[in-house]
Amino acid sequence: MKRLIAFTILFIPGALAAYGIKLMRDMLFAIQQPPYPALWVQSIAGLLFTIGGIAFIAGFILHRDRKRHKVQSRFDKMKLP
Repeated sequence: MKRLIAFTILFIPGALAAYGIKLMRDMLFAIQQPPYPALWVQSIAGLLFTIGGIAFIAGFILHRDRKRHKVQSRFDKMKLP
């Protein structure tokens, strides 16, 4: 059950990142999608979706690896004395 929940949590940002890549590709070929009024708005929305999705997945993986002590010392949280 835990794996199914983790898969669901990672699927949604991954799908948003893929949609962002699609929006930027469509802007490159001058294909405007209906909810966006201009191509430059579509491009910025695609960039935000892509960066946001990748950042969420990277943060999720980093958090998991920190819990399991599988990160290098520079990525470990700073320990206060």
